[in-house]
Amino acid sequence: MLTPSQARLLQLAAQGLLQPLRRRPRRADVVATIERMRLLQIDTIHVVARSPYLVLHSRLGDYPMVWLDEALTQGQLAECWAHEACFVAATDVGLHRGWLGQRGNHWAHRNAQRMHREQRADMDALLEGIRASGPVRAADFVRKSEGAEAAKTGWWEWKPEKRWLEAWFALGELMVARRENFQRVYDLASNVLVRLDPPFDVDTAALTAAELRQRFILDSVHALGVTQAGWIADYYRLKPAVTEQELAPLLTRGDLLSVPVQGWKVPGYVHRDHAETLDRAIRGRLRATHTTLLSPFDPLVWDRARALAMFDFEYTIECYTPAARRRYGYFVLPILHRGRLVGRLDAKAHRDEGVFEVKALFLEPGVTPEPELVRAVAVAIAATARWHGTPEIRLGRTQPASLAKALRTVWQVIG
Repeated sequence: MLTPSQARLLQLAAQGLLQPLRRRPRRADVVATIERMRLLQIDTIHVVARSPYLVLHSRLGDYPMVWLDEALTQGQLAECWAHEACFVAATDVGLHRGWLGQRGNHWAHRNAQRMHREQRADMDALLEGIRASGPVRAADFVRKSEGAEAAKTGWWEWKPEKRWLEAWFALGELMVARRENFQRVYDLASNVLVRLDPPFDVDTAALTAAELRQRFILDSVHALGVTQAGWIADYYRLKPAVTEQELAPLLTRGDLLSVPVQGWKVPGYVHRDHAETLDRAIRGRLRATHTTLLSPFDPLVWDRARALAMFDFEYTIECYTPAARRRYGYFVLPILHRGRLVGRLDAKAHRDEGVFEVKALFLEPGVTPEPELVRAVAVAIAATARWHGTPEIRLGRTQPASLAKALRTVWQVIG
């Protein structure tokens, strides 16, 4: 039987968050990390580094952000709809292409299908234009009638061409060839697929829906380390929910292992690849030493029910909440410290000024600011600030209030 603490350590080990990288990061680590997580969710908010870069930083430390962009351009990664819009490794593209016909329950696909029904002529003309002229960005379609502010509008005010490009992307006719200043450059899927490295796996794309679903289930359990059946479907947004009855054949076949977890009323599931890590967890041989800041869209916390059950961490992304109703702040980063989620901070990188502003920092109830914790958190904040190119830290309010002085003392010592 796993204790709750051992279950957390097993999940952190699977996610690459148990211990910091013990060497300088390498280019290949970007793709390897995404392969480990299976999915790297994309979000465009950039008050600090955009989420996909931050998720990688939590695992790799001080790596050049351009490595992610280059991996996409070189065909080692691709973009698709999965949990949400995500980067996936080239090795997994066949799975997602094969699953396109089963994506009808996803909001992006429903909207794309509706748009194509209602605006078929315009969408078809756009696709023919790309086929004739080559890759495009949404910015290439700014109209003369639109003012200079057009490119700054939010997604809810996208111009028609941007909506059509996104619809074709969701439907699989277009893919993202590369990004320029994080703007998607769209090309025909056939052109992107031939550049994948390793090459596109036609056999994987030809798997039946049942075979693909089973593969997604196994990959979800692999990425989660240990999970309840009820948490599995969220990882790839599978419908219907995954049940214990559906997992029974995978247990019989030996692809999954069943393990009781103290306090859980249902079984825990572990992928057979993690059998050795499971054994180490049960014997108390896993040790968490990593302290880092997490993106709100990190796989560790993107399922709020799972984060609450596993880490006793109640978390809401408040950037979509009106300012007056926010409890913690606009873009709040969970703080991971030695196997626990010990707090959260609201941050903003002022890149022109070289300032990393911590507007507010909160420790969780019951977490005391002991010297070891304070130093580790201070070092993690300083490392994140330097990586942003904003080495000067500006600290606002903290809870408890005494934490502010303790953090500033550490920053003075480490420079």
